[in-house]
Amino acid sequence: MAEVLEGENDELIIKPLGAGQEVGRSCILIQFKGKSILLDCGIHPGLNGVDALPFVDTIDCEKVDLLLVTHFHLDHCGGLPWFLEKTTFRGRCFMTHATKAIYPIILSDYVKVSNIGLDQMLYSEDELEKSMDKIELIDFHEQKEVNGIKFWCYVAGHVLGACMFMIEIAGVRILYTGDYSRLEDRHLCAAEVPSIRPDVLIAESTYGTQIHENREDREHRFTSMVYTIVSRGGRCLIPVFALGRAQELLLILDEFWTKHSELQNIPIFFASSLAKKCMAVYQTFISGMNQNIQKQIAVQNPFLFKHVRSLRSIDFFEDIGPCVVLASPGMLQSGLSRELFEMWCTDVKNGCIIAGYCVEGTLAKHILSEPKEIVGLNGAKLSLRMQVAYVSFSAHADYKQTSEFIRRLKPPNLVFVHGEATEMIRLKAAIMREYEDDPTCMQSFSPRNTEPVSLHFRGEKTTKVIGQMATKKAEQGDVVSGVMIKRNFDYHLMHSNDVSGYTDLSKGNILQTESVFFNGHLTLLNYFFNEVTAGKLEILEEYKDGEGKLLRAFKVITIRVKIPVVQIEVLFIIFDILLFCVKEILSVVFKSCKRHVCRYDCHRCFRSANRTNRIGSFFFKDIPVLSIDGDLKQQYKVFVTDMLIDMFGQGALVEQKCATGSKLQVKADEAIAVVDLDEKTVECNNDDVHRLISSVLKRCTPQNWKK
Repeated sequence: MAEVLEGENDELIIKPLGAGQEVGRSCILIQFKGKSILLDCGIHPGLNGVDALPFVDTIDCEKVDLLLVTHFHLDHCGGLPWFLEKTTFRGRCFMTHATKAIYPIILSDYVKVSNIGLDQMLYSEDELEKSMDKIELIDFHEQKEVNGIKFWCYVAGHVLGACMFMIEIAGVRILYTGDYSRLEDRHLCAAEVPSIRPDVLIAESTYGTQIHENREDREHRFTSMVYTIVSRGGRCLIPVFALGRAQELLLILDEFWTKHSELQNIPIFFASSLAKKCMAVYQTFISGMNQNIQKQIAVQNPFLFKHVRSLRSIDFFEDIGPCVVLASPGMLQSGLSRELFEMWCTDVKNGCIIAGYCVEGTLAKHILSEPKEIVGLNGAKLSLRMQVAYVSFSAHADYKQTSEFIRRLKPPNLVFVHGEATEMIRLKAAIMREYEDDPTCMQSFSPRNTEPVSLHFRGEKTTKVIGQMATKKAEQGDVVSGVMIKRNFDYHLMHSNDVSGYTDLSKGNILQTESVFFNGHLTLLNYFFNEVTAGKLEILEEYKDGEGKLLRAFKVITIRVKIPVVQIEVLFIIFDILLFCVKEILSVVFKSCKRHVCRYDCHRCFRSANRTNRIGSFFFKDIPVLSIDGDLKQQYKVFVTDMLIDMFGQGALVEQKCATGSKLQVKADEAIAVVDLDEKTVECNNDDVHRLISSVLKRCTPQNWKK
């Protein structure tokens, strides 16, 4: 099987290294036309150390050209410092302005609160800081190009700065949604629907076929639960991530407290060591929020809350009565939220409201199954008597949003990621049912981790004519020739003089001179030169002594004949073509040498021929050598035979012996010709072949050698 050159393969590979039939450690590998892109590099919230990383050990990190990060959540960027600092990755990494501003805040907190030993830590704060220098910025709708990979991003909703990436390689477009939401909430815009149809859509499937309740009902149920818990004297714990849904919930609670004066003596705490930093970031990136926030900011900053206090540490918390505490992290793995949960879980008056998506293997997911007891961080068993409720404020697309998004884009290929296996398979089946009667039905895939999805795209290659060649309009049938430049996946045809202007290349000339020994007759040499050049040999100069000439062949090959040396000078512009021409000219020189001094008998000829063979990387076959002296009749026969072999091939000639001498039978396609070398006649049933061979006989007569 022929080997496919790198960059010419029509196979597109999509391989989840994480988030394949799971939620967590999002990391999707795309390979096409010799290019490799990673989409996100997260960690699994339910695992620790290297076990939490994507399966990047299955790829060659050094060959990854580009890494695109959609947003700042740990399951999408938590492994980024490790990947940038501890692997052989040398490509480029991009994220939006807001994501880069929040990324170090979130990951610094993760490093501090991780309940694992130093030997299991994936990276230090110093390595996190160093990774910042390797991250580049991209604006929404700004197109960038890296090694021929074009990409730009759209608003994804979900959290501040979250984006969807559109990637284009060799004309094939791939849209990666990351986490997205098509519903506008109190502060974020809904995800955009790109106007460009992608060839492949890689979409999250977090909620599968579930449908979210509408915003008003959800907010009412949430505030009612909070009201009930604090009214009975309980503590209400709301585990959240420091940035994202926390700000949405704070806006809701602050507004609810403003409307209910009876609650205003009950404190609301935003318990995070990052609270002040988070709010500063949100106040900085107001322009990335929806019109509702844009209008409010003209009057008053909505993130300067009236009823919310910051709580940096549990050491500063006085647990003396009912309160509402929003504490991170959102899945109760460790940190403030876990400490408060273990303090309050044994009291029936207290309550815990899970407001976001929970990954399998986390405490937040476990308590939703209503166990009677849980295991604390210190290993002790604790009774679970507090009220546990689930109100989803998770800004992920539900089935309605996913279905509508797919319907508007109509991608021919659909790959689901970021969803538990059951939900993902249900979603895939439901989407396929929607399109089962569609004649242009899409393909859909739900790969597991490290399971590749293989798609084939074969596009037409189009060349754009630029520079001075583009000034003249080509007509139908015109032959257009020039220098073709391939840059990544774009082809441009231009005049050789334009190469340095449109590329980093420069035009240069190589003059090569080859000298060979010659002891033959100038007349015969001149005749052979005319044969090779089809009569287009230019005589530039004739030397006075009559022993030499300065000739030009094929417009670029200079031949200096000065007995006993033939010197050939070539300006190599189109190497392969000129190499063939030089070969023919050197063959003529060797043919014209006297038989007794050929390159096999004369050390000078042999040395010249060997040197030429090395330079040109070709080998001359043993050619019969002619001399102007001796038996002209025999030389004529050899010459004609040699030319007919050149024209029709060795196997086309058969020698026939007869009483009057010898004849040659020549087979040319369907025609057969008989050539009498003594009588110089041709018999053939094909007029064209007859005329061609007759011309050879006439031109090879000794009388013409002196012309």
